Amino acid sequence: MTQATDTAPRRVLPVWAVATIAGAFGLFYAYAVWNALAFLLTQATGPLGLNGYGWFVLLTAVVFPLLVFAISFWLGHRRPAGLFALVLLTGLGLVAVFWLDVVGYATIYGATLLGG
Repeated sequence: MTQATDTAPRRVLPVWAVATIAGAFGLFYAYAVWNALAFLLTQATGPLGLNGYGWFVLLTAVVFPLLVFAISFWLGHRRPAGLFALVLLTGLGLVAVFWLDVVGYATIYGATLLGG
């Protein structure tokens, strides 16, 4: 007995489409990284500097967008273009929420981050 497979071959996006979509969203992720890095440097070179916890929180805000982009790219690059863009957009939303959490925490509890 033979087993019939009714699975259609997967249509993979061309490399240029993956690069274009990832590049367009990558600019937004890069802006998030650049913004977090600027905030880190501003706080670190301020009159009080940062303590260890402050470095941890603000460095996490720098690394988090890179990690989310890598995971989003890994999850979506073999999917159709619309779903790939949607996965990257969802990751970008997650990065935005995380950034707002960091800024809110630094605004309310800023004294816990400062003082070297």
